[in-house]
Amino acid sequence: MWAIIAWIILGLIAGFIASKIVNKAGSGMLADIVLGVIGAIVGGYIGNLIGMGPTVRVLSFWNIILAVIGACIVLWVYHKVIERA
Repeated sequence: MWAIIAWIILGLIAGFIASKIVNKAGSGMLADIVLGVIGAIVGGYIGNLIGMGPTVRVLSFWNIILAVIGACIVLWVYHKVIERA
């Protein structure tokens, strides 16, 4: 239960920060949370690939950085797909 809450909080933080980096305006609170959680998963996967250990278990500075990087990637891809449609 706490892990789900941590993912939502991390997703909210990462989505908000990444939306300000990628498009300066945000995509709306719900979209930022959803894309942020997906980005947190992507960031956790990247962290695992580079040897930082398994995915997020606690909220830490490095996990937030990884989640923001992942969320930026997800948002960038999201905006590229939306532009094509």
